[in-house]
Amino acid sequence: MAEFDFDVIVIGAGPGGYVAAIRAAQLGLNTACVESRETLGGTCLNVGCIPSKAMLHGSELFEEAKDGTLAKFGVKIPAPELDLSALQGEKATAVKELTGGIEYLFKKNKVTWLKGRGSFVDKHTVKVGDAEHSARNIVIATGSSVTPLPGVEIDNEAGVIVDSTGGLALDRVPQEMVVIGGGVIGLELGSVWRRLGAEVTVVEFLDQLLPGMDDAVRKEAGKIFKKQGMELKLGTKVTGAKVKDGKATLTIEPSNGGDAETIEADCVLVAIGRKPNTDGLNLEAIGLETNQRGQIETDHDFRTKVDSVWAVGDVIPGPMLAHKAEDEGIAVSENIAGEHGIVNHAVIPSVVYTMPEIAGVGLTEQQAKDAGHDVKVGNFPMMANSRAKTNREPDGFVKIIADAETDRVLGAWCIASLAGTMIAQIAQAMEFGATSEDIAYTCHAHPTHSEAVKEAAMAVRGKPIHI
Repeated sequence: MAEFDFDVIVIGAGPGGYVAAIRAAQLGLNTACVESRETLGGTCLNVGCIPSKAMLHGSELFEEAKDGTLAKFGVKIPAPELDLSALQGEKATAVKELTGGIEYLFKKNKVTWLKGRGSFVDKHTVKVGDAEHSARNIVIATGSSVTPLPGVEIDNEAGVIVDSTGGLALDRVPQEMVVIGGGVIGLELGSVWRRLGAEVTVVEFLDQLLPGMDDAVRKEAGKIFKKQGMELKLGTKVTGAKVKDGKATLTIEPSNGGDAETIEADCVLVAIGRKPNTDGLNLEAIGLETNQRGQIETDHDFRTKVDSVWAVGDVIPGPMLAHKAEDEGIAVSENIAGEHGIVNHAVIPSVVYTMPEIAGVGLTEQQAKDAGHDVKVGNFPMMANSRAKTNREPDGFVKIIADAETDRVLGAWCIASLAGTMIAQIAQAMEFGATSEDIAYTCHAHPTHSEAVKEAAMAVRGKPIHI
């Protein structure tokens, strides 16, 4: 009889967990994955990254038809009508296809799905429902959930004060929507409902949107969203909320103190961040504590201080991004199998899927200076890019930050309709230790949005062609 039921048990089937489970199985390890949802894929596939992209794409198509963009290019149609239930149906179809795809991959790779919530019995044993399962190694990949805002009670069923899950599932277009939080989730979902007809107000505690991003991007994003019709209340905090007769009344005041005022909306989206999911894991049973942010600390190989227990994704320090979790999921399984799994946390791109998209990788200009670098910066505006201009997508720019002495690329930030795709080539260049000259002298196809990356790299050296 085997000493353990499995070689590896992964707790959680989000991007970090399901990828870890598949990779472990590919490496010949007998693997199980614990998941309590009816479908695999975690927050990302079920109520996050994937459904939000379906809503973003559908709302962009609706706006193109509604605002005359299609007519500019000779596509004349009657005034469009929104069928929200059809849009929600298409979203559900995409989610079903992708979550079903993971279930297929589990079967293909012989990963056992243990259905239910997992909690530790000891450092080699997990309880799922009434059954206990043992493993030589256990990976915690339980992800994150919405951070609550004191004084603002979320009720997704009522649909007045909602979180991101409720914000994706509204059965009507709000007349007035207030988004609490000017980060990625708030801006993406706020832009969906603005395009579909809502008047959107964003309330952000800080004096600029998108904390953590480069200052140039944050300023430009504010201008673009204002131009698109969003009202931005920056440097403002929400201190309370009341719901009556399907309307919410919020009390707000300046973040640094001042007179309070109230604003009303028929929908409020709370999007102030996410917190690691560690409740219910019974970490006490294995002597594992969380840090001040509720995260589980690991070493470079994703080991916790308990020798048989590992952790990846949103539950450990670092950006709460699906692709970061996926890379960690691959790496942790390779490390468990005795291989060398590595994630370069200095080169993890982040993307805001608004229109235009906003993306960045590496250091901001200020971070580079704070780290002691003398920097050279190259900027290139999208309005000078032939493809963007032809497509009537002139908003944004590409900014590349390089070390002045070595020319090595330290970071890049861009706003463009395809920024999320464009940032990939810079991330790969940085992974290989590229200089701005390497990018500048790489031939880019014409006419493409990515030529703006080449020109920004040329601008680091003071020699762009098209400005």
